[in-house]
Amino acid sequence: MTPSRPAEPSSLVGPVNRNLGIFLVSVLGLFLEMLLIRWIGTEIRIFAYLQNTILIVCFLGLGLGCFTCRQEIKIQRTLIPLLCLTAILAIPFTRDFVANISTMLSSLDELVIWEYERVSGGWLVLSRMTLGLILTLLLMLLVCETFIPLGRLLGRYMDDHPRTIQAYGVNVGGSLIGIWLFALLSALHAPPVVWFAVAAGLLAVFVNAGGRRLANLAVLGAVVVTAGLADMNSDALVNTWSPYQKLTLSENNDASNWRGRYVVTVNNAAYQGIVDLSEEALRLDPPEVGRDRISQYDIPLRFKPQPKRVLIVGAGTGNDVAGALRAGAEHVTAVEIDPAIIKMGRDYHPEQPYASPRVTVVTDDARAFFETTDERFDLVIFGLLDSHTTTSMTNARLDHYVYTKESLSQARSLLTDDGVMMLTFIAQRPYIADRISTCLTEVFGRAPLIFGIPQTEIGWGGATFVTGSQDSINAALGSDQELAAQIADWQQRHPIVLPGGTEIAVDDWPYLYLEHRRIPTLHYLLGVMVLVLAFHYRKRLGVWSSAAGRPWLTRTNLHFFLLGAAFLLLEVQNISKASLVFGSTWIVNAVIISGILTMILLANLMASALPGLSQKLVGGCLIASCAVLYFVDLSQMSVLPLVGRVLVVGLLTTLPMFFAGIVFIKSFAAVERKNEALGANLLGALVGGLLESITFVIGVKALLLVVAGLYLAALATRPRQLDATLEEKDHAAEEPFGGSADAVGEEELVTLG
Repeated sequence: MTPSRPAEPSSLVGPVNRNLGIFLVSVLGLFLEMLLIRWIGTEIRIFAYLQNTILIVCFLGLGLGCFTCRQEIKIQRTLIPLLCLTAILAIPFTRDFVANISTMLSSLDELVIWEYERVSGGWLVLSRMTLGLILTLLLMLLVCETFIPLGRLLGRYMDDHPRTIQAYGVNVGGSLIGIWLFALLSALHAPPVVWFAVAAGLLAVFVNAGGRRLANLAVLGAVVVTAGLADMNSDALVNTWSPYQKLTLSENNDASNWRGRYVVTVNNAAYQGIVDLSEEALRLDPPEVGRDRISQYDIPLRFKPQPKRVLIVGAGTGNDVAGALRAGAEHVTAVEIDPAIIKMGRDYHPEQPYASPRVTVVTDDARAFFETTDERFDLVIFGLLDSHTTTSMTNARLDHYVYTKESLSQARSLLTDDGVMMLTFIAQRPYIADRISTCLTEVFGRAPLIFGIPQTEIGWGGATFVTGSQDSINAALGSDQELAAQIADWQQRHPIVLPGGTEIAVDDWPYLYLEHRRIPTLHYLLGVMVLVLAFHYRKRLGVWSSAAGRPWLTRTNLHFFLLGAAFLLLEVQNISKASLVFGSTWIVNAVIISGILTMILLANLMASALPGLSQKLVGGCLIASCAVLYFVDLSQMSVLPLVGRVLVVGLLTTLPMFFAGIVFIKSFAAVERKNEALGANLLGALVGGLLESITFVIGVKALLLVVAGLYLAALATRPRQLDATLEEKDHAAEEPFGGSADAVGEEELVTLG
């Protein structure tokens, strides 16, 4: 560590007071975090399943910056790596090259990445995997470099601020705005060039830091222009960024493989084909189907002819809906989480299923719909509902909570007495099919009818499970000889091998794509790479070493480190729990994170209003609230009205955050070296992100025990002298949000560098 005294100013950031500086850096930091997590996870798909990796590296950069905030601040050290990242992800040649990281790392057999099959054995595979890890490390290095100057800006502003509680409140408020700013752009389907234009506007405030103002502005312009290359796809009819993923609709150039005119890709992977199977289309252009005469989109209503009410979850662009309408369904409820996919179906599906008055389209998460609807259905169809991304900040993919025992039980409860459920899933590994089959067996009390549908020009195929009313299923097979013969033929030619003994997915352990309870090897390797980066910066920046005879690992820093680790794990826990009640939609995640930050702001107000509040009492309430959250089953709250659910679930999940916020701000207000405390807190959050992987072994609920243990350790390591310092500062009657940070003396020019 360098001495904690300001360097001589080399440039000015204009007449910006500390509050405004903290606010802008906080907005920028959160916005840029979400931007890079989203974009890197889109273009390099393995990071779509490992979103925490980028989050962890962002925390590392911010934490390092806070620790070294008295070193020179040059904003070009953010701009240059950001330009490199933008070029790598936007220019087609480099983007296609780094996208191969997913291929290189797909040999690790624990991960299921769409369109990437496991390859094992041989030096070629080992060398390819090594190259993938090296490229991943370089990307992580660029991300970390981007955030170090921002951490220095934040650390400098916070360390110099005379009113700590006010400063932290502004920091949290700026973070809240950063989240909603990016959420708004996602809701508007804004492309990367717009994201970077907004980021450039925020960065432009600090272009004087380190000098070379014109050069910095030129690099900023280059970043925005380069980002504009990201959506230059000459073959695409539609290229859009939904709140969840990058979607591209193109004309089908391989008619021999798929008769549909259009193909949809998600995050650069083939996802859906839009096919016209209307009577007129088949008459004009009969498909060459050979022995595969029945389309998978027509099979469900062969099991349940002329149904009154049909539910389709994962409705996509409308192929399943069109099949139900062709077969005479009286009414179809189509549930699809992504509004951009629905729009593609409305605009491009030749049968126009979403325009039918017999169809109700619901834009929602399937699990949330199961829990909130009071309708009953003759037929429930799972239409190839699978995910190419994770939910925000957790290891769970968007579809994980759809295929748990609790979710399938809810789906069963929606069936009429003679209703039928058909679930089709592209099970890339035998254990996935076994997991779904075993779960359906437990839910319905009997094994489902299972057959594999091959990919043909009239359907993408998949492992198919039919269950529900056995009388209805037997009646269909007995009366429809063509259906029975087709299924028997598929069972012979495309058998679904079930290994047996696979643990089913439940809400507490929803990991559909993990064979058994273990932390995937790649998560260990990513942890090692974070350590490599940490040791690299230890030597380069002089952090984590003694300065002026004072060790960096003080009891105070350990206290803040443990608070950071516990906080991030608690945030992950809350998102997972709330997803069970409200679904995994983007708006739910944004509201949850916003609720957490709002509770921290309330904690700030409480700490300021009651300066003599006992830390022991607050700590006891913190542990007690974690215990309540552990024992209460929030999924039972789904029976409450929406307002009641929001209030009860919101209060229970954020109450520990409130007490943790009081502990943090009371300690932060008393600490002398605020930059170190904030840096330690961010590095603790980094470790919390790594610790999230233990949910693969212990489940989601048990994570609260780890959180409680970390908070107990944080309370135990809180230095007693902080209370004495607080008593002295209480006489200053510090206001939380009133007055100006620069009211002490004349308004100063904040100097950086």
